[in-house]
Amino acid sequence: MAHISETHHDEPFIRKYIFSIDHKIIGLQYGITSLVFLFFGFCLMLIMRWQLAYPEQAVPIVGGLLGEGGILLPEIYNSLGAMHGTVMIFLGVVPLAVGALGNYFVPLQIGAPDMAFPKLNMMSYWSYLVGGIIMIASFFAPGGAANSGWTSYPPLADIATIGQTIWLLGMVFLITSSLLGSINFITTIIQLRAPGLFWMRLPFFVWGQFVTAFLLVLAFPPLEAAAVLQLMDRVAGTSFFLPSGLVISGEMLDVSGGGSPLLWQHLFWFLAHPEVYVLILPAMGIVAEVIANNTRKPIWGYRSIVFAAAFLGFMSFIVWAHHMYLTGMGNAMSMFFQTTTMIISIPSVIILSAFFISLWGGSIRFNSPMLFAIAFLPMFGIGGLTGLPLGLGASDIHLHDTYYVIGHFHYVVAPGTIFALFAGIYYWFPKMTGRKMNETLGKLHFWPSLIFMNGVFMPMFIQGLAGISRRLWDGGLEYAHASNVLQWNEFMSISAWLLGLAQIPFIINVFMSLRNGEKAGKNPWGSTTLEWSAPSPPLPHKNFEKIPEVHRDPYEYSVPGRKRDYTPQTEPQKG
Repeated sequence: MAHISETHHDEPFIRKYIFSIDHKIIGLQYGITSLVFLFFGFCLMLIMRWQLAYPEQAVPIVGGLLGEGGILLPEIYNSLGAMHGTVMIFLGVVPLAVGALGNYFVPLQIGAPDMAFPKLNMMSYWSYLVGGIIMIASFFAPGGAANSGWTSYPPLADIATIGQTIWLLGMVFLITSSLLGSINFITTIIQLRAPGLFWMRLPFFVWGQFVTAFLLVLAFPPLEAAAVLQLMDRVAGTSFFLPSGLVISGEMLDVSGGGSPLLWQHLFWFLAHPEVYVLILPAMGIVAEVIANNTRKPIWGYRSIVFAAAFLGFMSFIVWAHHMYLTGMGNAMSMFFQTTTMIISIPSVIILSAFFISLWGGSIRFNSPMLFAIAFLPMFGIGGLTGLPLGLGASDIHLHDTYYVIGHFHYVVAPGTIFALFAGIYYWFPKMTGRKMNETLGKLHFWPSLIFMNGVFMPMFIQGLAGISRRLWDGGLEYAHASNVLQWNEFMSISAWLLGLAQIPFIINVFMSLRNGEKAGKNPWGSTTLEWSAPSPPLPHKNFEKIPEVHRDPYEYSVPGRKRDYTPQTEPQKG
């Protein structure tokens, strides 16, 4: 086994930590930045929840920044809604799942010294950061931030305030970042695998990132093109998405016309539905690692879930129009998308079932990462099952654009994906820092988060089934049919604020563990995959003391006749 050459000496601080080309530092940059954005997006939600619980009452603490008398105006509420969605998805969850954990651990799990294109990796982060700063800067524009929803539907988005232009510009930078990163991931996984690391020896986390990278590289270009076209509509007088005969405030809009708002919807959802799987596939990868390690047995049906993940990726491109049943599509098209939507649920069920079966008969360790991984299963299950009525035209007509949709989506993303990300942080923290996180604080973080997460999102199904529309700044106060479910607004809002408080043990845990956490060796969890054969933290610019060689499958736990209950991938086969 050849030693990895030591070409990097002590680097200046700026080169080492700011403009780094080391995938681990870039992963940490992504991680810290995305957690800051997640906190900001969460704060926007807390303000919106106050408005929904107590309409016409001044928002405490930050009310003075939001309007006269501290009362949230409808247009500001719209801005907060649009930016909350954008920040949480494009600036928070995806960069944390792919940019941070993916960047840090994919090279380690495949035995590579770095990503295939280190400078491109750095460029991807800086493009993301610039896009994020532009997005946040839109709050200071005249008329405030984007207020046309995170979907940016025209014609409203084409005639909205300047904040919408800034939003589109930021989105172009964010999409560029994702494209650069995804090309890098695909090349790295194909070209830089350690000797002996065949495709069916890859950890499922790597498979999740691999399929995700293909989703990004194929689905994002249409949206980038659409964002540029909408930008042209706003600043150059074109009408790609503006039809003829638009009347605004009683006056005919002076545009050339001939455009189609439906074209934007098609281009947007062609990205936005695969985006759901961009969120969920890395999460599933993390859950697979944590469950295998903490049940001390292999993941059940490894090949099945690999093929299911690949099929999920393929199918995600032909279901987008189930978001558009109410646009007047014909029966044939509607039936096609209903059918594909039902089919795409099958691979998700296969993966989830494999995880549940993996728990059976295992010697389960209920540590912090495992608690979050186990909680992911029912939470994602609720998110998935509640999505089925939205995939059928007959039921979607009633449920579309109600709080039911919000509940469904958030169960997939919040207690689903974010719980998996917490599991990943707790699981890999020792590898990143050389120290373990505190288990007591971890459990103090988990249980309230689980309770209040459900407190926030479960009542949304009740309100949605009652017909309460989303994006109402007063929470449905003006609607007679909402009167018997309005009390849930306050319940959800209090749950949201308590959920915010429940994250304090996590923040304390991170900083306390960095300073005084129990020191972790190379392999504190007794894991089998390659990252645990590197030092903790891994060596700068090369990761491993020498290039590892792979001899085994990724999850050889509790093999009969072995001295230990785990066998690393690097351990040679006997005989």
